Amino acid sequence: MPANTEPADTNADDRGENLPRLVNIMQRLLAPDGCPWDREQTLETLRPYVIEEAFEVVDAIDAGEPDALREELGDLLLQVVFQAELARTQNWFTPNDVVDAICDKLIRRHPHVFADVKVSGSEDVVRNWEAIKAEEKAKKKGKGARGRLDGVPKALPALLRAVRVGEKAASVGYDWPDAGGPRAKVEEELRELDEAIADGDRGRVEAELGDVLFSLASFARKQGIDPEAALRGTLDRFSKRFAHAEGAARTSGRELDTHSPAELDALWEQAKRAE
Repeated sequence: MPANTEPADTNADDRGENLPRLVNIMQRLLAPDGCPWDREQTLETLRPYVIEEAFEVVDAIDAGEPDALREELGDLLLQVVFQAELARTQNWFTPNDVVDAICDKLIRRHPHVFADVKVSGSEDVVRNWEAIKAEEKAKKKGKGARGRLDGVPKALPALLRAVRVGEKAASVGYDWPDAGGPRAKVEEELRELDEAIADGDRGRVEAELGDVLFSLASFARKQGIDPEAALRGTLDRFSKRFAHAEGAARTSGRELDTHSPAELDALWEQAKRAE
C-alpha cells in the first residue's frame, strides 16, 4: 500500500493557490469580448512562443538572475495555461486535467517516495522511472508498446536531442563502457569526413559531419558535460571577444572590415588578453 500519496502541507502562501487567477485572466482574454490577438491564436501559432520562452528561462538560469527567472517562468507558465484553454475550446482537456495528469505521473513514478519501493540511490530512481514510463506507454489503449526513442521530442535542439537519444540507447545497453569509446569514435568520424570532403560528395559530407557531432555529443554525455551548455559558453566567449575587437577597431576610427587579416588577429589577441 502507498506510504503517502501526497506531499505534506506547506505554508498556504507558498502552495501555488493563486494559479486560478492566471486561468481566469486567460479565460477573460479568450472570451468573445476579450483580446482580438489572443482570440486569433491557435496551438500552431503559439508553437514558436513555447520554444522561445523555454530558452529565455534557460538564459535566466545561466545568468543567475532570480528576478529574470521569476519573470521568464511566468511567461512559460502563460503558454501552458494559454494552450490548455485553447484545448478546452476543443473539448480535449482543461488546465485542471493538465495539473492532475502531472501530479498523478509524479506520484506514480516516485514509488520510493509515495509507496514502499526501496532504492539505493539516484541510479535506481532513473531505472525505475524508465521502467514505469515504458509500462505506461505499453498500456495505452489502442496502441502497442512505443519504441524506446519515441519519447525524445524531434523538435529538441539537435545537440540536446543527441544526448537524450544516447541516454535512451544506453539504458538498454547500446553504449560505450567509458568516454574512451566515443572519443575514439570522434577520430574515426573525422577521418570519414575528410574522405567525403576529398571525394567532393556534398551529401556524404553532411552525413559525416552529423556523425562527428553525434560522436562529440556522446563523448560529452560520457564526461557528464552538457554539450549545449559547452557550446553556449564558447559562443558567449566568442561574442565578447568579437565585441571587444569591434570596439577597439572603432576607437581607432575604422570598422573591422577595413582591417587586414594580421590586424584582425592582433585585435583578437588583444580581446583574449582583456579577459
